[in-house]
Amino acid sequence: MKHLQRGAADSDAICSGTKMGIQLSATPLPVVSLNRIKETISANLRSTLQGDQEMAEIFSGPQGDPGYFGPGSVTWQVHGDLPSMLVGGIASLLLQSLHPLAMAGVADHSNYREDPLGRLQRTALFVGTTSFGSTQAADRAIEMVKVIHSRVLGVGPTGEPYQANDPDLLTWVHVAETACFLRAYRRFGDRYLPRSAWDKYFLEMSTVATKLGAREVPQTFQEVREYFGRVRPSLALTNQSRDGISYIVNTTNSTGVEEALRALIVQAAIGILPGWARDLGQIRQPGSVEGVGVDMAMRSFGGVLRWALGESEVLRLATQRVTGPGVTQAA
Repeated sequence: MKHLQRGAADSDAICSGTKMGIQLSATPLPVVSLNRIKETISANLRSTLQGDQEMAEIFSGPQGDPGYFGPGSVTWQVHGDLPSMLVGGIASLLLQSLHPLAMAGVADHSNYREDPLGRLQRTALFVGTTSFGSTQAADRAIEMVKVIHSRVLGVGPTGEPYQANDPDLLTWVHVAETACFLRAYRRFGDRYLPRSAWDKYFLEMSTVATKLGAREVPQTFQEVREYFGRVRPSLALTNQSRDGISYIVNTTNSTGVEEALRALIVQAAIGILPGWARDLGQIRQPGSVEGVGVDMAMRSFGGVLRWALGESEVLRLATQRVTGPGVTQAA
């Protein structure tokens, strides 16, 4: 898939400030050559997200199988844009942290502090497989997650028991994730997405949530807004939530260009969170001037990232699977 470059990756400094103990460091984007950025991205980001998986097994066959969605879907458009998915993914982790039981499951059963890239790879692989993989591969990914979830049991901070396969928790994780993916694409995506497509996206993605075991999954933009209104009284900033948010916002595992880009993506993610979520999570929102600078920098970086990675191998294989010889492309 070819993308238009939106500009060079120069920008003003990323915003700084504190709120309730969470420190956001000022990290200016360095002025570097596009070739250096391309080398950094190509060498590290592609391997981080794709790992050593046998992509052909997941995305190549059988011929004519559109998987859960297909080339004409809104899901392929939204999930096929890596820059906005990076922002949406970080935003969804911040938002999901505000559910005490969901965060307890992560804190008790995840090694996200020791292996943050491993968690990213597993999440990216699941989203990629269910979005672009064959029906068989997507079904297999769903069943694997169910098995893993069956072992995630515990007690939340208030003594309430939890289990990862709980239908209500599955709905929360799904809605938080898809809402953030859509918000990120609308702001940073490579193409315009009309209002009618927002409802179609939530309807399409409800398939994955339902197969995982979620219930009463919102299927329109308005239903998502109403869902958040209903669930907000059950959200809270627990100590585990505070630790998780602080780790995402503040932890530095890289230096130089990579750290500047990490900080930029995090600030862009904070910027797309609902205001009530930032307030509850005690996360400082960039000011109006700072926010404009972050958005401009993220859009520029998105163009550079698309240029650096070129055509998505996943999209190429998936499209070839659906529209191979003798197969009519889905509408």
